[in-house]
Amino acid sequence: MKMRPLLSALAMTSIVSLAQANSLIVCTEASPEGFDPVQYIAGVTFDATTETIFDPLLRFKPGTSELQPALATHWDISEDGLTYTFYLRPDVKFHSTSYFTPTRAFNADDVLWTFKRPMDRNGPWYDSALRGYAYFDSMAMGDLIKSVEKLDPMTVRFTLTRPDAAFLADMAMGFTSIYSAEYGDQLLAEGKTGLINSQPIGTGPFIFSRYIKDAQVRFKANPDYFGGKPKVDQLIFAIAVDANVRLQKLRAGECQIAQRLKTEDIPKLRQDSNLKVEEINALATSYLAINTQHPPLNDVRVRKAINLAIDRPAILNALAGGLDLTPAANPYPPGMLGYDDSATPLQHNLEEAKQLLKESSVENLQINLFIRNGSSEIISNPVLIAQMLQADLAAAGITLNIRMLEWGELLRRAKGGEHDMVALAWNSDNGDPDNFLAPNLSCAAAESGENQARWCNQEFDSLIRKAKIVTDTATRADLYKQAQQVFRRELPWVPLVHPKSFVVLRKNISGYTINPLGTHNYATTEMN
Repeated sequence: MKMRPLLSALAMTSIVSLAQANSLIVCTEASPEGFDPVQYIAGVTFDATTETIFDPLLRFKPGTSELQPALATHWDISEDGLTYTFYLRPDVKFHSTSYFTPTRAFNADDVLWTFKRPMDRNGPWYDSALRGYAYFDSMAMGDLIKSVEKLDPMTVRFTLTRPDAAFLADMAMGFTSIYSAEYGDQLLAEGKTGLINSQPIGTGPFIFSRYIKDAQVRFKANPDYFGGKPKVDQLIFAIAVDANVRLQKLRAGECQIAQRLKTEDIPKLRQDSNLKVEEINALATSYLAINTQHPPLNDVRVRKAINLAIDRPAILNALAGGLDLTPAANPYPPGMLGYDDSATPLQHNLEEAKQLLKESSVENLQINLFIRNGSSEIISNPVLIAQMLQADLAAAGITLNIRMLEWGELLRRAKGGEHDMVALAWNSDNGDPDNFLAPNLSCAAAESGENQARWCNQEFDSLIRKAKIVTDTATRADLYKQAQQVFRRELPWVPLVHPKSFVVLRKNISGYTINPLGTHNYATTEMN
């Protein structure tokens, strides 16, 4: 059977011709879910929105989780930890496009509009987010933020219902990116609120130009960007699901940067004189989420049997591709606050797995596993891994049915709870443990569907809520250790590995900084 071309001939010709100009072409692995980032959680979506088109009030210093100013130049925190006052950056311009021309600069009204949208359930914009407000809801931000007030045109005050140790870090995450209130009012008046997801307007380093689904996303440099005009005139994401295709295009010079290549390819890429490999220990975990609302998976004995039936060393070896990766026992990686060093991954024990299934009166168990198409640095070969899991579970008497889905479709269906298990990975957005635990394992996230384990444990939930309130680092760390103990006792996941992150660039690329938080920013990248 002839392989279907990834791009149309027209699109490919256009990309190749642009490579001759001052255009940076990045080979990426999936289409963004949309361009209204408050609805979504995927890194590829944030790359195409919050790292390009939009800015938050704060951001992280490149290559770190250290906070620095963005649309806010500085901020004050009250002694009781309930009031945060942000002083906004003057003279910041929103993008001018064929579909919107701003008449004023960024100000406090834009911050109020941005946060009122997910907070005001009766507001005219609330229902415009067809996918809901993923982070905002799963992190219970609506319960945390009591009010957002405009003190003057360039000053905004947030009042919280309780202290929150992670609030500033949360305000640097992509889902808090600031929208144009003026553009929102225009769309509402025209009855075209849905266009906010396909025709975005922000203040970021790149202006949205065009999107061809499963083919490419194009941006042009923002000449008025407050951080300085980007070094390239155009930025193009060339979408290629297959990591082998991304690698071929990189080697052929059809793209200058390739994201999320196969881990096993990294050693030989380091030997290529035309390429260079950027590497960092990602703040990430790859795992299988077990749908605890599907009987008999609601029985912890069955979940433990699944964990025990899996030969983790073999899986890890397949995932690592010859590199030294860290096996996962906890939901977040070592080095983060409160990581429980006493934890070890469950050892492969087929007989105990069978005994647990017998005790729970489970026979002929069939499980549907959702995996994504394509591949990435975190799961280099999803099909191979799924087949290995299938063989392991079969030895315990469990039938694993593998269902491969496009990335966006997988996320949509997993949010709806259609899966029994789903293979996922989570990369921290802000370096705080709460960013792993609240969006993925809290009761609020189970209700919103972002917690794909559909697991709500009141003891665990109480511990992570307490950990957010206290400001003493040692106390927070202890609470997170207790929460990890509950996680390991209840086993809503099969933790697999804490991966490394790799980005491969052609030798003539400079100014790019790899990010442990998993997204990619090209505002300072240039071709020499």
